[in-house]
Amino acid sequence: MDVTGTSQIPQQRGERLRDAAVRYAEERHWDVLSGAWLEAVDGMERCSCASADCPAPGAHPAGRDWVNQATGSAVVVRRMWAKTPRASILLPTGRTFDALDVPESAGCLALARMERRHVELGPVTSTPGRRLLFFVLPGAAAKIPDLVRNLGWPPNTIDLVARGEGDYVVAPPTRVGHRGPIQWARKPTAANRWLPDAEELVGALAYACGRERRR
Repeated sequence: MDVTGTSQIPQQRGERLRDAAVRYAEERHWDVLSGAWLEAVDGMERCSCASADCPAPGAHPAGRDWVNQATGSAVVVRRMWAKTPRASILLPTGRTFDALDVPESAGCLALARMERRHVELGPVTSTPGRRLLFFVLPGAAAKIPDLVRNLGWPPNTIDLVARGEGDYVVAPPTRVGHRGPIQWARKPTAANRWLPDAEELVGALAYACGRERRR
């Protein structure tokens, strides 16, 4: 048992994708899906989808019915990665969590602001596309437009995207082609098992995104 309160979910480097995926299912009770993967073709890495201009190489669903294939069973997760060991780890949103997706610079500003105010935060991922994704309670996607509007921002004027039902996030340590890996800006721990409501974070995130827009 980890007396420091830090979880075993997962090391950002050196841990197999399968092991990380199993930990998400077992420790966080998140639904998990194996996605596309990277494979060597003529000495170059390409996405398993075979698209030469894939926008997210090795980091997207591998089939159309992906929503129904996601599972919270660690046994099934192991079977998924036994078939495709290099598969990306995808976590469907709208089930046990939604995600608030913002530019990295705005996200870092908001993160520092919320930490100073001792706001209880959930896990946060950092993408090689320079985005931060804040995990919040499900239902955020439906509420965010009104919450942002009530703060004085027309929702389409700031770069704050809520990912909910029918969407997904890519989980560490998945690598997005040559761009690099998805990483944890704030790892899942025993302390952040209970996720915040979007309403608790949206003020700081909208403010930071608004500053980003005015630059």
